[in-house]
Amino acid sequence: MQRLFDIIFSTLALLVLSPLLIPIIVLLRFSGEGEVFFTQKRVGKEGEFFGLFKFATMLKDSPNIGTGTITMKGDPRILPFGGLLRKSKINELPQLLNIFLGDMSVIGPRPLTKDTFSCYSAVTQDAIKSVRPGLSGVQQVVIRNEEGLMDGASASVSFYDSVLAPYKGELEEWFVSNKSLSIYFLSILMTVWIILAPKSSAVWRVFKDLPEPPCVLKRALNYTD
Repeated sequence: MQRLFDIIFSTLALLVLSPLLIPIIVLLRFSGEGEVFFTQKRVGKEGEFFGLFKFATMLKDSPNIGTGTITMKGDPRILPFGGLLRKSKINELPQLLNIFLGDMSVIGPRPLTKDTFSCYSAVTQDAIKSVRPGLSGVQQVVIRNEEGLMDGASASVSFYDSVLAPYKGELEEWFVSNKSLSIYFLSILMTVWIILAPKSSAVWRVFKDLPEPPCVLKRALNYTD
């Protein structure tokens, strides 16, 4: 049933959003480095790799520059127009093609690079590989501004590895353990809601038994008991 809804939603979204996507394609083609799409190998269901589509928002060689696949706030590798696309999450919209093709779902764990996938425990890795990755999901609506978290004193790969990645892993395990059509639709509604109200703490009331975040993340994630 979820796959059926994925096909319906991705098809409708591509049709409805085409008036937005076409001008963005033109702007990207004639700005920055002239690249429109960025394709990167990500870990999919059963551990199979697939090419994830995004609008190009960073320098072409960015995975081999600076912090690699971890993006910091104010990252100098981000192109001028790319910053707007990333902030609004519009850069993720080409993944609707991945959903239509069956590589991804509308809702699921975040699609990870090989390097970031290796930051998770074996238990978390097995959970993530058991389902299709998602355009959005429980982890994404809880941790909505990862680049903002990787700022100031937190701007280090060690902070990501020791604090952020373990908590993200707990959220992905929770999703897989509680996966259902109700969680699927609630996650879609919460994705829309946080776009409209990014400071909202509603996610903690909608998903009442989510893993509690580390103390250092509670304020940034608008955590409420």
